[in-house]
Amino acid sequence: MGTVRFIKLSKRRLKFWLLLTVILLLAASAFGLAEAQGNQVLVAEIKGPVTPAMASYFDRLIKEAEETNSEAALIVLNTPGGGVDVTLEIVQSFRNANVPVIVYISPSGAQAASAGSIIVAAAHAAGMAPETVIGAASPVDGSGADIGEVLFQKITEDLKATMRNLTERRGEEAVALAEAMIEEAKAVTSKEALEAQFIDVVADDVDDLLEQLDGQTVEIDGQEITLETAGASQEPFDQNTVEQLLHALSNPLLIGILLTIGVQAILIEISSPGGWAAGFIGVLCLGMALYGLGTLPANWLGLGLIVIAFILFLLEVKTATFGLLAVAGVITFLVGLLVLFNSPGTPDFARISITSAIGITIFTAAFFIFLVTKAVQAQRRQPLTGTEGLVGMVGPVRTDLIVTGTDPKLTEGTVLVNGEIWRAISDEEIGSGEQVVVKSVDGFTLRVKALHCG
Repeated sequence: MGTVRFIKLSKRRLKFWLLLTVILLLAASAFGLAEAQGNQVLVAEIKGPVTPAMASYFDRLIKEAEETNSEAALIVLNTPGGGVDVTLEIVQSFRNANVPVIVYISPSGAQAASAGSIIVAAAHAAGMAPETVIGAASPVDGSGADIGEVLFQKITEDLKATMRNLTERRGEEAVALAEAMIEEAKAVTSKEALEAQFIDVVADDVDDLLEQLDGQTVEIDGQEITLETAGASQEPFDQNTVEQLLHALSNPLLIGILLTIGVQAILIEISSPGGWAAGFIGVLCLGMALYGLGTLPANWLGLGLIVIAFILFLLEVKTATFGLLAVAGVITFLVGLLVLFNSPGTPDFARISITSAIGITIFTAAFFIFLVTKAVQAQRRQPLTGTEGLVGMVGPVRTDLIVTGTDPKLTEGTVLVNGEIWRAISDEEIGSGEQVVVKSVDGFTLRVKALHCG
């Protein structure tokens, strides 16, 4: 009995130690995973104007960094600027983050112009690659032009206050530079920004950046945190498909192409109603173009001119003006594109080149000429369906056309036309097998004439 109890007790102890070992291994794995995740830096790279899609991308980056306990969220940025509203959204996202946000202006030749300089100031730590530029954050209105003096002063003071809040931790020189960026549209090099302590480091690449920032103290939610970025693993964090699409719609050339395709598709739907594909494509393209215009400082007068241009095109299709309306439409369309994107004061990133504008206009004119040509041909072409389409067709006589009634000048029989047998009448007698041509249609009766009689 004693031996049996010993064996049972040994089995229980063995199970206990096995269970304890498994628990300890799982705990060690979880600890190791958390530690590994904590020593990683999520890296997001983006180029282009500051758009709502960019703000959404940064939000996702920060949330992912927080959930994975990453050491920091790093943004490699190259931007010509953008709207004030979306920029302030990004600022709030950075300042409310529970993980350090680092912004790095790269590669050489890149910039953080206009709104980009505010985004850099909002980061917990910032760096620039050599030969990069930051600044020129003077506000402009929604059409890209300089705004009125009173409104300019109001917006300027508001942005200066925002920049003071973001840079006061960096010292008086950084604050002075930040205010000059807003009030005087001042821009500086990476070296000058570092000397003013507006940024923390000038780094050749991301590895150099993380090496130099290692050990630096940043403040997160009122608590000081020491960065441990040296040797941290770099995990790429890419835009999703929707963000890529919406961000791409800030390209003025793409917007111009979408406007052209959209309106032309609507014209096709109007000129040939009954389908849905052209109308659907037109509405989709116009919707994307209008979204893109909403992210740029565009002059909406230009859009009005483009609408007028297509109205002129449509009138040319409906009326015969020998191309006068079409020429006016082409000129109006080109002027509309230039006004839409190239008004005085519009930033370079929101402009469309003259060559591109002319190219889009030529494409539009060529498509319109094609559309008008097809419309004219359709109007002149003999109908191919219904009884009217039978006029002019040729076919053989099936039963002799002979006098059958009281009128000696009217013959009657049957003919085979367009694959069908028809009752036929004529002013002459025509024998079976002879070829006849249809001259007119009266209900289900064809008036025919012998083909050899001209």
